Amino acid sequence: MQNKRFKKKIKIRKKISGTSSTPRISVFRSLNQIYAQIIDDTNGTTLVAASSLSKDLAKEIGKTSGKIEKSKIVGVNLAKKAIEKGITSVVFDRNGYKYHGRIKALADGAREGGLKF
Repeated sequence: MQNKRFKKKIKIRKKISGTSSTPRISVFRSLNQIYAQIIDDTNGTTLVAASSLSKDLAKEIGKTSGKIEKSKIVGVNLAKKAIEKGITSVVFDRNGYKYHGRIKALADGAREGGLKF
């Protein structure tokens, strides 16, 4: 199962690359948590990061009941941090996961927060 995801990931990364004007959102999903980073691939730096384990989101995430709701909150938080840094347009890298469920919720939350992709 992991091998299939890595093959998809490589295929996706051949086509998608983040620049300084439009960085890349990379998403990682574990069994219980979700992590997202905005990455500038030309410099190889992470500009903004958010996860469901963030201490600043602990109160909001504690009120939720499901993983999809957590993902949406992480997406909104990521967008808020990105806009503070002056990032408005990004490229979405689903990292080999299906665009469905928690990945889709994170993307919708980022759009809702003000990012364009």
